[in-house]
Amino acid sequence: MSGEQELGITGSKEHSTGEWYAEVVQKANLADYAPMGGFVVTRPRGYAVWERLQNRLDGWFKDTGVRNAYFPLFIPESYLEKEKDVVEGFDPEVAWVTQGGYEELDERLAVRPTSESIIAPYMSKWVRSHRDLPLRVNQWCSVVRWEATETKPFFRTKEFLWQEGHTAHHDHEAATEEMLLRLDQYEKLYEEVLAIPVLRGRKPPHDKFPGAHTTTTVEALMPDGKSVQGATSHNLGTSFAEAFDITYADETETERLAHTCSWGLSWRALGALIMTHSDDQGLVLPPALAPEQVVVVPIWQDENRETVESYAAGVAADLDDAGIRVEFDDREQRNPGFKFNEWELKGVPLRIEVGPNEVADGELTLVHRPDGESATEDRDDAVAAVEDHLDTVRAKLYAAAERNLEENVREADSREEILGTIGQHGGYVKAAWCGDEGCEEPIKDAIAAEIVMVPRDRDAEPIADECAVCGEAAVETAYFAKTY
Repeated sequence: MSGEQELGITGSKEHSTGEWYAEVVQKANLADYAPMGGFVVTRPRGYAVWERLQNRLDGWFKDTGVRNAYFPLFIPESYLEKEKDVVEGFDPEVAWVTQGGYEELDERLAVRPTSESIIAPYMSKWVRSHRDLPLRVNQWCSVVRWEATETKPFFRTKEFLWQEGHTAHHDHEAATEEMLLRLDQYEKLYEEVLAIPVLRGRKPPHDKFPGAHTTTTVEALMPDGKSVQGATSHNLGTSFAEAFDITYADETETERLAHTCSWGLSWRALGALIMTHSDDQGLVLPPALAPEQVVVVPIWQDENRETVESYAAGVAADLDDAGIRVEFDDREQRNPGFKFNEWELKGVPLRIEVGPNEVADGELTLVHRPDGESATEDRDDAVAAVEDHLDTVRAKLYAAAERNLEENVREADSREEILGTIGQHGGYVKAAWCGDEGCEEPIKDAIAAEIVMVPRDRDAEPIADECAVCGEAAVETAYFAKTY
């Protein structure tokens, strides 16, 4: 294929969201489908976005005492079975290895669906005294969960990239502090780096991580009205310490059980990023994650080509020297219109146009992605102007996502109102809930919506006295939504 047609997005974000999303992912060079169903190939451009997210989060982890490690991909079945809740929670999704080379294995090996069962035994070895606590390790890796039926890159695949942090602490209070610290960092990542506002809360008891005391979550609302579980942080209590003998001697040499946590974020964050900000022209990226933050495009005629290109190249060099990620697009075989469309498709936040008029006036024309707003700035102030405009682009993206969230949190006081509101508007519906999982079922059966979270504060009063579904006494406020 050649010519401008190959750049176009033919799907509509509003009317054919799934097809549009897949097209953006492929045409913006983020990922391709693998030959095995449920798997994707992450292309260099997509991986570059993930690396920038990873580096930001990894730095915050290390600033708070976390050290990276790596544990085996395979977990012996006997290890997995030591924590029965984990086995029961993940068993339908576990991929098993039963043969190595030509030999049948003596014991099946699970391809890690999560790593508590392989990390906890080593935490048990490494923790002996209260002086060894807190112990904080994290690994960046892939996991496999054999549950994806329809592949949606970054949202739903059998194998996905993530980080998983694992920590051990003296007591419940310290573990709770750790859980909330990581939740704070995830919220900061979404809001400051991805430019996506989130709701924070905890999962209802029936949707906690297997074996956990508390699972907290950040939830992001997509423009189509569905919720994305952005990241989770778990206080695991002593269940894993009991299963794997993670104990320590306190100051009086009394042996005590440690309290453990785990916390993770996957490349589902990239799916949320693409879905939230992108449009019918293609990918839209916030400046913090864009591989190229600025593209400089010279627009010349034969008689002024050398002057225009020299001027534009100088602008690009100044930006590069200032640490701004810049692309100077001087391709001779492509006209400016093609370049504009291509870089819009690829999600570059800011375009600088340089033609003979800009050269004559000592100016630059800056164009924002995604709304096309343009501004004229002095050439001598290029670096400061670009930094300001990148901040403005990020603020625009956040404001649009914030409006979507604020306009789509509604209340309901009956089963019919929950169904009708989600069916008509999508978004989150807050309703009083009795705490019985059975009251989620009629909502899930009717419109495939579920309780995505309840308030973090366990003492928070429900918004009504009676459960909106069954009429019994309410104990929580539940947030219902359709999910990715």
